[in-house]
Amino acid sequence: MIAKTPAPPYYAVIFTSLRTDVDEGYGSTADRMVELAAGQPGFLGVESARSGLGITVSYWESLEAIRDWKRNSEHLLAQQAGREQWYSAYHTRICRVERAYGFEDLDKSDKSIPNSDTFPELRTR
Repeated sequence: MIAKTPAPPYYAVIFTSLRTDVDEGYGSTADRMVELAAGQPGFLGVESARSGLGITVSYWESLEAIRDWKRNSEHLLAQQAGREQWYSAYHTRICRVERAYGFEDLDKSDKSIPNSDTFPELRTR
């Protein structure tokens, strides 16, 4: 699902990864991290996909919110497990979103995807 985000500016944390063959505990930990992040002040949403290369983008109100998430004790344990078991490589990139726009065809998509109220650029004039 495409995350509903506010009008910019906000921040994106882009986490790209390559997995090992170890699956034990990965799925439940990944689900828990999304649940935990969603409860963090400043969390705006998350999008994730994996097909060989995994890409997860989480959206945040501020750099301080990102810093607090990085320091969360349960997240720190998951990071350690990721390095020791689940990832052969990963990179994290943090950037400020200055502009956002999109497209959706409601006849072809899930009706819960953000609409023109979320993306003012989609409004016809």
